[in-house]
Amino acid sequence: MIDRGLLRSAGFRFGAVYALLLAFSAAALALFLWWATAGLLDRQTEAAISADAQGLSERWTDGGLPGLVVTIEDRLAQNVDDDAIYLLTDPGMKRIAGNLASWPPAVSAAGPWYELPILRAGMKSLANVQRYDLPGGFHLLIGRDVQVRSQLRKMLTNALLWAVGGVLLLATIGALVIRNLFRRTLANISATSVAIAGGDFAQRVRLSGRGDEFDQIAEVINDMLDRIGRLMDGVRQVSNAIAHDLRTPITRARTRLEDAALHAESADDLRAAIERATQDLDGIVGVFQALLRIAEIEAGSRRSSFAQFDLAPLLAEVADLYGAVAEERGIVLRLEAPDAVPAYGDKAMIQQAIANLVDNAVKFSPDGGTVRLTASVSAMVFVAVEDQGPGIPLSERERATDRFYRGETARSTPGSGLGLSLVQAVAQLHGGNLRLEDNRPGLRAILSLPLAEAADSRAAAARLVV
Repeated sequence: MIDRGLLRSAGFRFGAVYALLLAFSAAALALFLWWATAGLLDRQTEAAISADAQGLSERWTDGGLPGLVVTIEDRLAQNVDDDAIYLLTDPGMKRIAGNLASWPPAVSAAGPWYELPILRAGMKSLANVQRYDLPGGFHLLIGRDVQVRSQLRKMLTNALLWAVGGVLLLATIGALVIRNLFRRTLANISATSVAIAGGDFAQRVRLSGRGDEFDQIAEVINDMLDRIGRLMDGVRQVSNAIAHDLRTPITRARTRLEDAALHAESADDLRAAIERATQDLDGIVGVFQALLRIAEIEAGSRRSSFAQFDLAPLLAEVADLYGAVAEERGIVLRLEAPDAVPAYGDKAMIQQAIANLVDNAVKFSPDGGTVRLTASVSAMVFVAVEDQGPGIPLSERERATDRFYRGETARSTPGSGLGLSLVQAVAQLHGGNLRLEDNRPGLRAILSLPLAEAADSRAAAARLVV
């Protein structure tokens, strides 16, 4: 009984299809070879008999019965073709001329080809013959002894059948070998998947080193696992960061409320404590709002609000907003931008992203420093914000856009560590990017955005994706 598991095996089915195609090809080749050899011998025999009949017919027309008899006896006497068979009989089927003793009973009608056993020179043989009925009731049998050709055809047929059988056997063995190769390769992937499902996220699919399609699948799976691992690390880091960053304001708000409850001497003291606690809680709400906004941006749900607009007034508005804050610390905020800066996207999101960059620059710049906000247009719109603060070391720049990430130089500065994450999300949503460079001293953050002139195709593609 056939194992059902074997039939369900994709490797076996693939191998079986391969075996069937190979067997079909071998059978087709065998049929062609048979037609080209044994079939050719039969066609040659029939052509020789037809030509012989044509010649004897002409002799009958020219010389009548005596001429036909002489011709048959001459051909047999000359022994030109020792496999030739002739038999001429009268209306009563009595032999007149030829090398057969009597008329074969099986040859009953003119026209069809007959292959039948005969007795020739006292020996059994096989002949291919055809009957011709002549005027006056005479009958002529013309044929060829095909005993040798029949044996050759049989040998050729047996050889081809054995060859096809051998091909089928080898193809079946090949199908089983292919199935085992599939099983060994897929067992590697299956074992890795089981290990990962069991919690061992460090497992990866082993590569064979052959560079074949299975290695390509394994590389894709490993890349996917690496990506999932990074996402899980990010989730753990975000969870830890939320717990760490929210613990302080929550604890501070609780302490203030408890202190006010125990030591407040007047309603004003109690009101002041509640206001300070409310400010702490507002900061927590702001963190969650920022997280929700980043998630909303990364989900791409705001593409419906994309439109063409001039970025120059928006840059001026951001510069005015933070100019007063910078001036309090003696920081010069310079805006350098063309009169018109065409852009495409969500105006509010882009404004918030640029405001985050400027806010960080002002926050980390030393008193009396300079912050430059510039814009340029080429293949894309480039908005750069430069400060003279501590900057971000090269080793930390890749992680600087992670949520809640705060480098060593930012530990003492207020903030949630979500500003650059939001800017990165906005850039990616618009088909741009955020690049962080060394300003020597300080940091240069460059936000790239699509041009208004190049936006139509992007918008159409975005609508199709959504």
